[in-house]
Amino acid sequence: MLPLDRLEEIEARYQELAEQMGRPEVIADNQQYQRSAKALSELTPIVETYRVWKKLEKSLAETKGMLQEGDPELRAMAQDEFTALDRKREQTESELKLLLVPKDPNDEKNVVLEIRAGTGGDEASLFAQELFRMYCRYAESQGWRVEVLSTSYSGIGGIKEVIALIEGQRVFSKMKYESGVHRVQRVPQTEQQGRIHTSAVTVAVLPEADEVEVEIEAKDIRIDTFCSSGPGGQSVNTTYSAVRITHLPTGLVVSCQDEKSQIKNRAKGMRVLRSRLLEMEREKQQKALAQERKAMVGSGDRSEKIRTYNFPQNRLTDHRIGLTIHQLDSILDGRLEPVIEALITHFQTEKLKQELVTA
Repeated sequence: MLPLDRLEEIEARYQELAEQMGRPEVIADNQQYQRSAKALSELTPIVETYRVWKKLEKSLAETKGMLQEGDPELRAMAQDEFTALDRKREQTESELKLLLVPKDPNDEKNVVLEIRAGTGGDEASLFAQELFRMYCRYAESQGWRVEVLSTSYSGIGGIKEVIALIEGQRVFSKMKYESGVHRVQRVPQTEQQGRIHTSAVTVAVLPEADEVEVEIEAKDIRIDTFCSSGPGGQSVNTTYSAVRITHLPTGLVVSCQDEKSQIKNRAKGMRVLRSRLLEMEREKQQKALAQERKAMVGSGDRSEKIRTYNFPQNRLTDHRIGLTIHQLDSILDGRLEPVIEALITHFQTEKLKQELVTA
């Protein structure tokens, strides 16, 4: 059942905001106008869908009366129309329920993407490099911008760790379910007998924190400088441009060395540190909401294997939602949309179920 009282309140608020935006005093006040415009845009999809639902309800009531017609041909036509309208109403009702699910306040944020090679040695570092390439290609397809903040290479040219900032429209809303352990199964190039090896890479997706959200006092951090290094550990410059920031209260450590300027590396490092501190606070809140966390199993637990990339079978499997796609080559080329959309739909549905239980 739809919460009709709540929907009527939302529609009344929508009409009130629309009237407000036409008033001269609101138009003259830029800040108030922007606030009203934002609130109106957030309510618009709900109100428009609710109005479609109400029209369908009215049409169904009218068609239902025609089912009593004496003419068999008219009755048959009315029955066909009633069935089509009823199907459309059910679809609209489902859309409306999803629209009523509370939005994640982080959905609009940019993200800090962290990829680290796990078990599997050199093979894991090579796969970490491939995963980073996959996310870069996907970001490019979405019109997002990727800025590398820090990279640590393995001896054979793979990536031991990479930290990057992805900026764009609603990045976190699409990337937030990528956090976790990504497992790869394939025959490494160094394997002589053709045996399949299993390696793992960890991915963390953190919403970028604004300075106002996470305040870091100077006394709480220690900053060390050192010479940056490249693939294989060789020094790439002789100046102390690389920066290591230690947050003393939590023990968090962030290193940044991709820029030649110490000032730029420090600024980038502080962005990563703020995002990690925000994530720590977010995890505390999630633990407090045990019921929701239980319903969203696997959405943020990085110790859990969330996905397997099986090269011999050209198969990707997401274990959280039971999704299997035999187009691994296409996905690794950045065509992640089918996976992302399936995850969003699944977790939105789970959240909706939780909302209905607690309503």
